[in-house]
Amino acid sequence: MSIETQALVVGGGPAGLIAAALLASSGVPTVLAAPPAPADTRTTALMHSSLALLSKIGVWPQLSPKTGALKKLRLVDASGGLIRAPEILFDSTELGLTAFGHNIENTHLLAALHETLAGLPHLRVIASAASRIAPGPDRVEVTLENGEEISARLVVGADGRNSTCRDAAGIDAKIWDYPQSALTLNFSHSRPHNFISTEFHRRGGPLVVVPLPGDRSSMVFVNTPEELAMLARFEDAALGRELETVTHGLLGRILPDEARGARPLSGLSVKTFAARRIVLVGESAHVLPPIGAQGLNLGIRDAAEIAELASAALAAGQDPGSPALLAAYDKARHSDARPRQIAVDLLNRSLLADFLPLDAARAFGLWALAALPPLRREVMRRGVALADR
Repeated sequence: MSIETQALVVGGGPAGLIAAALLASSGVPTVLAAPPAPADTRTTALMHSSLALLSKIGVWPQLSPKTGALKKLRLVDASGGLIRAPEILFDSTELGLTAFGHNIENTHLLAALHETLAGLPHLRVIASAASRIAPGPDRVEVTLENGEEISARLVVGADGRNSTCRDAAGIDAKIWDYPQSALTLNFSHSRPHNFISTEFHRRGGPLVVVPLPGDRSSMVFVNTPEELAMLARFEDAALGRELETVTHGLLGRILPDEARGARPLSGLSVKTFAARRIVLVGESAHVLPPIGAQGLNLGIRDAAEIAELASAALAAGQDPGSPALLAAYDKARHSDARPRQIAVDLLNRSLLADFLPLDAARAFGLWALAALPPLRREVMRRGVALADR
């Protein structure tokens, strides 16, 4: 016999866990199919709108002491081009906020989410991945790897860039590779970060340094695969000296943690965010370069959108997987995610291209942000999705 439910979330990453928590806490009977996730030493910068949603499901209070606040965001043109953009500093107080967001180690985030999920009455968690997904006119029939069968009116695909849910829905994905890789690591440093996140725009790609609690920060360093493969083999002291150089001594002496990871950089976009009773959230729908902390924050807003639509449908006695609901979800996510993905992609490509007109356009854009406070505040509002919810 199969388990019958209103919603099934497939995927055990942060976006999937948050989607399941938001659905269940909104009164939607939900099953989460989430195999144990591999260890993740990365960090996530959660922006203001994401923190509000985590507060809604009761996760934020226990996470707050383990995070580094992002009170200011600094952009530095380190591309070495003939036309150099001005350095710009975004201050959260311009929006009446104490911080744009907070940076958290993913191990802490996942642990807190699992603890929260265990206490939700409308949620059942099964530690298994989906092996077969068969959409039908009224329900989606799903078989898990452990042999269990689930029948759901709505499936939320949060199963990453190689999404089984996306394939089952028949949704085409455009996937492309960048000539870059990303090195991720955490480190301690001798100078305080003063709660400032710094994004260096280098010719090979962005280098992003984000505060953690105390005199610690996390880094995403984007460069050529060959350069980062060499750095990944450095011993701690040698890597620390190299990072001190590329960060222009901003944080003083740097001592990297032993754990570090490197992966090729790619992008992914979908033609539609929903089809055949399946909606996509997180990296099953969009993969972006690590610029502006948009990745997981977009996934969290995906989760919030489908939770709101599904709970409203059930409250009105309607089908949470209906074509009308899927169309509403697709429209909402297109208007939010697509412009952000295009902007991040263009900025990353402009760093790769040693092309004077692109350097001039980037410099002019940052000059305008520095010189025009109303424009700067609007960009900040959109960056933290302050007006969304």
